[in-house]
Order: sequence, then C-alpha cells, then structure tokens
Amino acid sequence: MKTFKLKSLKVIDNEDADMLEQSIPLLDGLIINREDEENSWIIEAYVEQEQYDFFQNLHSHNEQVMIEVKITKESNDPATFITSISGINVIGDHMNVLFIGTIVDQSKEIIEEKLKLLIEQGYQGEELLHKFKEQI
Repeated sequence: MKTFKLKSLKVIDNEDADMLEQSIPLLDGLIINREDEENSWIIEAYVEQEQYDFFQNLHSHNEQVMIEVKITKESNDPATFITSISGINVIGDHMNVLFIGTIVDQSKEIIEEKLKLLIEQGYQGEELLHKFKEQI
C-alpha cells in the first residue's frame, strides 16, 4: 500500500443532468492506494462537523459518489474517483469521511474519445493513424 497526502477534495454531483462541483474545505486528509486486485483506493477527508448533513445525505441517497482530488501538492493535476462512502465519524468539532473507490483514467478516456471521433469522421488505416498522431 502507498499513502499520500490529500490536498483538495471536490464532490461531483451529476443529478438532474447538471455537473455540480462542491469544493470541500479540508482540515487534513489521506489517500491510500491499496494496490489490490480491484485497484481500490481509500480516501479519508478530515473536515469540519458542519459538513455532516451534506455527507450524510450523499451517503444515504447515493450508492456511488464521484470525487475529484489533488494528491500531494495543490499544483498536481486532479484525479477523479468513483467511490462510495464507507463511513462518517464525528470527532469532537470535526469529522472524517471515508471513501473507497477506483480511479478513473481520464487520459485514457480522452484518447478513446478522440479516436472514436476520427473513426466516425471516416478516417481509417494509415490516414487514421496519421490524423490520430496529430491529435495527441
């Protein structure tokens, strides 16, 4: 297992066909790559207790929660995860929220979308390869 510092957390809600991002102010946090067969990660967000209702609502109404995090440094690119909330624990005036999930490889998805678009535009064979190299 590898453990990293959690630097930022956004909850992405796509209900009602809108993509709403909710930035969560962190007091502290960790993210752990379990390096298991399921490629699962554990994300712990330590936040103010005033966030309790928000997370309790997510926990009770959604099976899956999409989150975007920055790991180690604020300047790093964000990583997107499909998660479920496995626990919410009140700790004095604060609380922690435990997520477990898998990382979404957005770069792979972007490349696949570009390739699909080129194929839909009628490119094939060497012409497809050439155009694809231009795009990436």
